[in-house]
Amino acid sequence: MGAAVRSDPSLTISSTLWQTLLTELRRRTQGGHESGAFLLGHASKTERRVEQIVYYDDLDPNAYRTGVVVMHAASFGQLWELCRSNCLSVVADIHVHPEDAQQSLVDRNNPMIALPGHLALIVPHFARPPVLTETLGFYEYLGKHRWRDFSGRRVSCCLHLVDQEKCNG
Repeated sequence: MGAAVRSDPSLTISSTLWQTLLTELRRRTQGGHESGAFLLGHASKTERRVEQIVYYDDLDPNAYRTGVVVMHAASFGQLWELCRSNCLSVVADIHVHPEDAQQSLVDRNNPMIALPGHLALIVPHFARPPVLTETLGFYEYLGKHRWRDFSGRRVSCCLHLVDQEKCNG
């Protein structure tokens, strides 16, 4: 049975961890290919809080070989083991696009986590600064290849960048 779709696709991450994530995604795009990561943390009915990041190519060294993100099935076993050993879950995924942050047909048809309520973020321009939140793609998976789009100005209602102290308290 899949997770229930939440009415509030809220994602909270410390500002410091967010900047680290963007810097690392940008670094991993060297050579002009996409990069991405799973955002791990805790989820409740009202909020998903990011506590740890695992980059796709750390799980699957061949994830970017074709120029776009392709995760092979064996890498998900490592992801689930990492989640289990740290008492975390995948609260969202994020990847970069070379231009805008619109979902491609491949993105829409191949969610990284195909459970209703999963969040997928897209960062434009290979995460080159400045990355403004209103330029992000922010999507909630509804199941059966359907998505809710919270991109553009609506991102500010969903993505919450907080000081480290607030994130821990």
